[in-house]
Amino acid sequence: MNSPVLLTGAFVLTLTMLITGLVLLRHARRDEKLRDRLRMANGTYVGRAGQPAAVPQPGAVLARMVTAIGAHIASSGVLSRKTVAELEKALAVAGMSGRSALGMFIGCKILLLIGLPLVAVVVTQNMELDATLSNLLPAGAGILGLVGPDMVVRRLRNSYVKKVEASLPDSLDMLLICTQAGLPLEPALTRVSQEIRTAHPQIAWEFEQTVNELQMNSDVKVALNNLGERTGLESVKRLTTTLIQTMQYGTPLGEALRALASEMRTETLIRFEEKAARLPVLLTLPMVAFVLPCIFIVVAGPAALRLVAAFS
Repeated sequence: MNSPVLLTGAFVLTLTMLITGLVLLRHARRDEKLRDRLRMANGTYVGRAGQPAAVPQPGAVLARMVTAIGAHIASSGVLSRKTVAELEKALAVAGMSGRSALGMFIGCKILLLIGLPLVAVVVTQNMELDATLSNLLPAGAGILGLVGPDMVVRRLRNSYVKKVEASLPDSLDMLLICTQAGLPLEPALTRVSQEIRTAHPQIAWEFEQTVNELQMNSDVKVALNNLGERTGLESVKRLTTTLIQTMQYGTPLGEALRALASEMRTETLIRFEEKAARLPVLLTLPMVAFVLPCIFIVVAGPAALRLVAAFS
């Protein structure tokens, strides 16, 4: 297959995706206008009178089109409900909990899955490569387009979870202060999320979600268990278990939080000591590879030069 045919196919496919994105974006705007009208009828709509109309940037328009394509695929039934729920949970743990996060993720996967192999094929047409390598490069580009967004989300998830775990002892101390001041659990979580948002926005968002679930759900156990399931951290699950037990058995909440915060700080110090104990082992190889040769050159270099001069 020659290069003009490939370019024509890529252009037709890109044009089709753009037209589909524009159609879906038009439907999304129509739904948004309908929601605004419903808010106006309920008296909850905040108008934009007096504000100039924002000019959409090309990147924003492209992102909205990709999001519209992904959202249409997610709601079309191609993916099962279990898969969609797992993707939403993974994106939420990665810090992408917006309404358009799932659509953006699926749309990017589809765009990369189709676009990267086409780019690889067009690029390899003008290069003198082996036939096997010419076939493997588009296949590898397709695999990269399919797996790349998952790798990015996994990396974001790990970073998000680490930040939540690192900020948990400080949030427990603030929660302990609020409970000792006489605040119940829900107002205490709200106050902690407000005060800690600047320093630790991740744990603040988790507490806000828990407060919203407590307001909507009458079962406190379900809302607290969701906090542990969202993050998947053992320390957060221990916190939720402690809160549930204090409410179930009537034990003092302040003492339980004080003991839990002290235990978590002790575990943090133990992890730091473990990392410090590993440093001599990790430094052995760089010392052997870089430091010892320099020492040998400085110590034995003059003697070696004298021996060479004596025997020459």
